[in-house]
Amino acid sequence: MSDDRAARPTPTSTAPGFPDPAALTALGAGRLPGLLGIEVTAVAAGRIEAQMEVTPAVLAPNGYLHAASVVALADTACGLGCRLALPPWASGFTTVEQKTSYLGTARAGTVRTEAVLVHGGSRTQVWDAEVFDGAGKRIALFRCTQLVLWP
Repeated sequence: MSDDRAARPTPTSTAPGFPDPAALTALGAGRLPGLLGIEVTAVAAGRIEAQMEVTPAVLAPNGYLHAASVVALADTACGLGCRLALPPWASGFTTVEQKTSYLGTARAGTVRTEAVLVHGGSRTQVWDAEVFDGAGKRIALFRCTQLVLWP
């Protein structure tokens, strides 16, 4: 365990009635979120927070955080949030649109995201996420629209 990883917060912030962050993190095991090391750190109504250690596996060939790694972090948080906010009759969801604006990057440390539900309709959900570097500087803005699926 690196010194940076040891200093990171543990995923323990859960609002009453919501799954433990570790349980949501476990959903990514063996899938892209797990392969990238994405950890859910906080869960509340209409809000998910997650983080990812910046390792060589998430960097582009130029040594900076890969744009797709930023999208994966933000999209994972938004997708897990959408899953928790689905209407009871829904059978699932799928992404219909997403946009990312990059404002900076990282080469080391931990990046984190805060995803917030901005529209929770019966047909669509819209989620916004901000991604921050280890110093708290905003490095990306992300928005996705999810189509609510019916049985």
